Amino acid sequence: MALPLRRRIRNLFDPESNKPYKLSRSRLERFLKCPRCFYLDRRLGIDQPRGPAFTLNSAVDHLLKKEFDQYREQGKPHPIMQKYGVDAIPYQDRKMDQWRENFVGAQYHHEQTNLIITGAIDDIWVKPDGEFLIVDYKSTSKDGEVTLEDEWREAYKRQMEMYQWIFRGLGYQVNSTGYFVYANAVKEESAFQDKLVFKTIILPYDADDSWVEKAVIEAKECLMQDSLPQSSEDCDFCAYRKLAGEHNA
Repeated sequence: MALPLRRRIRNLFDPESNKPYKLSRSRLERFLKCPRCFYLDRRLGIDQPRGPAFTLNSAVDHLLKKEFDQYREQGKPHPIMQKYGVDAIPYQDRKMDQWRENFVGAQYHHEQTNLIITGAIDDIWVKPDGEFLIVDYKSTSKDGEVTLEDEWREAYKRQMEMYQWIFRGLGYQVNSTGYFVYANAVKEESAFQDKLVFKTIILPYDADDSWVEKAVIEAKECLMQDSLPQSSEDCDFCAYRKLAGEHNA
């Protein structure tokens, strides 16, 4: 039985408060997609309906972390890093557990807006000179070559750039090249036999986080408003609300 939808009363932005307000990387992405949905969520406690959990993707992420952790403990590069010529090793530090934990992550206090921007990373690799490489694990099942060129993967790129911006804000030297470890479940096997076979590749991405600061400032300005902002033209949630309202009028 589905639970009734209720307006959230926790973790709302209060324009009168002087306390720093935590804003996750995913909520900043929501602002970029639709300021109205962002405002409804963070100011009024009206969240978007939740979709199904991608449990298989989460399982792949979990297993990749365990696999890379084995090489992290040894202070050695994973063989796939050597295969793709990445001159680095998995970063070893007790902070990694916090940085990878959902709803905690790395936290950067942006003093100008008094927002704490947070993001839970999948991995960090470190070059011989101490420079960080931000790494994100992804999984899919796609025929043909996996690339970063699909339009819907633009959000992945923004995610990478937000992570880089957070760690630069924390004072770390971060290389502009980030890496996606992409596991693609192949469909050519003759049978399922209780297992999926993946082909894993590394996709480098030359990121540019120069837009993030402006987005954070604009998100704060949106939160400070006393009225609903305009919705994005391509927001399915706002289109649904509008059609539903017209039907009930």
